[in-house]
Formats: sequence, C-alpha cells, structure tokens
Amino acid sequence: MSTFTSEPGVRLGGRYRLEDRLAAAGGWSAWKAIDEILARPVSVFTFASGFPRLEQAVTAARAASRLTDTRLTQVFDVEDSWEHAYIVLEWPVGDTLADLVAGGALEPMAGARMVAEAAEALSAAHAAGLAHLCLRPDAIRWTTGGGVKVTGVGIDAALAGVTADDPELTDTRGLGRLLYTALTGLWPGPDYPDLPSAPEADGQPRRPRQVRAGVPARLDDIASRALALPGRDGQEPFTEPAEVAAALVAAIPPVQIPPAAAQRGQRGDRRDADRTVGMRAASASRTPVLGEPGGRPPAQRRGAGRTIAVTLLVLVVIAGASAAALHLLRKPPGHHPPGASSSAGHSSSAPAVGVITPTTAQGFDALNPGDAGNENSSQAPNVLDNNPAGWQTQQYYNSPFFGNLKAGTGLLLVLPGPAKISSVTVTFGQVPGANVEIKVGNSTARTKSNLDSMTTIASGTDVFGTKTFTARRAATGRYLVIWFTKLPPLAGSPNKYMAQVFNVVIRGTTN
Repeated sequence: MSTFTSEPGVRLGGRYRLEDRLAAAGGWSAWKAIDEILARPVSVFTFASGFPRLEQAVTAARAASRLTDTRLTQVFDVEDSWEHAYIVLEWPVGDTLADLVAGGALEPMAGARMVAEAAEALSAAHAAGLAHLCLRPDAIRWTTGGGVKVTGVGIDAALAGVTADDPELTDTRGLGRLLYTALTGLWPGPDYPDLPSAPEADGQPRRPRQVRAGVPARLDDIASRALALPGRDGQEPFTEPAEVAAALVAAIPPVQIPPAAAQRGQRGDRRDADRTVGMRAASASRTPVLGEPGGRPPAQRRGAGRTIAVTLLVLVVIAGASAAALHLLRKPPGHHPPGASSSAGHSSSAPAVGVITPTTAQGFDALNPGDAGNENSSQAPNVLDNNPAGWQTQQYYNSPFFGNLKAGTGLLLVLPGPAKISSVTVTFGQVPGANVEIKVGNSTARTKSNLDSMTTIASGTDVFGTKTFTARRAATGRYLVIWFTKLPPLAGSPNKYMAQVFNVVIRGTTN
C-alpha cells in the first residue's frame, strides 16, 4: 500500500506516527507526525504510487539534509522505496510572515531583519547547489525562540515541478517579494490569495513608499532593486540573495537594548542567547569553497564575506535582545520599542520591565475543588527553584481532555504584589500536545467563577519545551495561572495524558 493513502495512526519506518494530514495535492500529502523514539513532532511528506517527481523530491531532500545553516529547515530522514517513499523534516514552529502581516505591515526595520536572515540562509543553500524557487510568505517563519526559519528549500520546487534557468535570480526576486510584503502588508502580485495584492502602475507593483507611509527610503530602494522595479539612476537590480542580504545588513541600525533587557540574565536567558549566537555564527561562517557542489570562483562571490562579517555583528546584538526583537516583529505600526518613546517627555516615566519572582506556587484545580489531590500542589514550588523534578498534573486516561472529566486545570503562582505582566517563559515537558492559556487574577479561590473572572493575556497550542508567551492584553493582578485546556500524551504510557512544568520566568512591572 502506498504511504499516500495512509491514515492517522499509521507508523512509517517503525517510528513516525502520522497524526494530522495538513495538505494533499498532485500525488503528495503533508502530515504532522510524532517521532516516537525522540518524542518530538515532525513533518512528513508521503507520495502516491507513481508520483512523477518522486526522484526529484527525494534528491532535493537528500541535498537539503546536508545543509548546515540552522535557519533552514532540517531534513531528518528520507525513504525512497517506490511504494513507501516518505520524507521526514523538522516540525516548523512559530509565526509565518503571512501570520505576522495579517494585521498590517511589520515595523520596517524588524521586517528587514527577518528578510536579511532569510537571504543569508538562502545564500548558504545556493553555495551548496540548492535553491528554493517557491518563496512565499508561508515559507519564512519567526520562531518562538526569536529567530528565522526558512522552510521548503529545494523540496517545495520539486513537489510543484518548478524549475528555473537562473535559480539565484529567481530567489532574489522571491526575497524582494518577501521584503515588499514585510514593509507593506501586501503581496506584489496576483498569485498569493491569502494577502491583498499591491496596487500596480504600468503592470508593475508600486514601490513600497508609494503604498505605505513611513517606509525608509533605503529599504524602499532595496525592495525595488530586488524586484527589478524602476529605481534611481545608476542602481542596478540585484541578482543574488547575497546582494540582498548585504544591502539589508548595511541598512539596519544596531538594536538598542533597553536597560531592563540588558540585565535579563536570569534563569537561562543568557544561556539561550549564547547558544543562539553560537549556532548562527557556525552556520554563517560557512562560505562556498571552490570545488564544492555549487561553489563559485572568488570573483563571483560578490559581497559574501562582507555580508557574513557584518551579519554576525548584527546577530550578536539581536540574540542578546531576542525578546525585544520578537516584540518589534509583532508590534503595530507606530508603536515604539521598549525603552523608546515618541517624545522625550514620556520615556523617563515608564516603569522598567524586569523579572518578577513569585513567592510560592500551587496546583489550581478550579473546576474540581473536591479533588483532594489539587493537581499536586506539593510539587508546585519546584518550578521556582529549578528543581529538576518540576510539577506535573495528575494523570488522566483515554482522552487528552482530562479524561472527559473537566475542561482544564492549572498551576497558580503567587506574585509579591499587584503586577502587570509583559511575558511569561515556561519550560514544559518535551512531549508536544498541550494547549495552554496564561491568566492573571486576584484570587486563589478554586471556583469556576474565579477562573472566569481572570484575564487571559496569552495562549499557545501544541506547546512543548521552552516557550515564551508575550502578553497581548494588559492586565494587573496578584496571581498568575498557567491553565491547561488539553494535555500531552504521557511518553511510554498508551492512553495516559499528563502535563509537566519545570521552570517559569515572569517579566513585567510591579506597582
């Protein structure tokens, strides 16, 4: 039987359990699956028997598996059996560019940083002889860890049967479209129905500054040159992703780290930043070598060395303020970054955002107050002192929805006083599947009415590992609740479900 016709629950290679079919078209199917050996989500492509581009897809996947830039989606496994072929890739986490601009264009410099990293990553792919050719706003993501991930390199084109006489030029134009979208919230063409199309003049998109006020002239020029739109005298269109990356890096000012952000070295932030910089430095330092597949003579690697050197400097700064960068990506036009203001008279009066250390924690079984176990309250303080035992819910059977006994349960943290929460970083267990809401309230009463009175400031689905929840609603309260509405499976225990929390870092301002 071809894997294309598989149903949820089928295991491939004895380890990849198919869960949800995400897309199917033209003889291939995309799935969300679980790698049961490593207990992590993965993406899986399966193929119908006789799929005409199977060889191209498998060849592209194997080539992509050798790419080392961490900003490119990793390929974990490839099976090329004609009747049972499949490709296993890293599960993409974070918001796509399409998600980020759904409510409007990004802050210009934040959008430019995102596309600059994508351009650097694609330069590395081209140096290895692999192109994307299908760049769309859903092919680039801002991850929950505060970085960029480009999906579908090589594979998307093979699945769609897309080829190009000049792959570098094709991806350069694709990067131009992504930058245009980040700056304007519009797609420069008619072929992406999920976003409104940019207005045109003489059959070409109008320049970004003509459709959105506030776009810096330098970014307008870069987008226009990447798209080969009419530009200033003497400015040739870009023809390589490395040229786009170099121009963007030169145009982006260093991130100004707010004093409070610069002091955020507690509970793993500094370790995370160091690890991010290390990975990016390792990937960015790999330049094309003569004789490698796709390598080019030095004279043809225009600007590559300068791009990498300058980008490393920028990435070090960005990594040190990843939380601030993520905030910049999400903020609406006209909003000012932390530590800045539209007028000098307001900057000094804003309270500083810092780490808020809870005084204690307890289980919060608000929907079943008669349960003497109270969701393991005795374990709850473990999340405050990095005790590796952590806290866990009780175990529920037969359903991730608490055995169909109730609609949720949670962990309550007692704050030292009324506080306005800006973000909450939680380290969960490594098994995906939990749905979570972050709530703020003013009572510890284990009642539904108290739960309903709380303000939900952030939420996440299918969470696992370390995740930062950024507050999307302003709320002040004495208590913070991590509220689970769905539990992940318990590893190694069929039909059992349980959530885990190992550490919590709360940031905000206190009254």
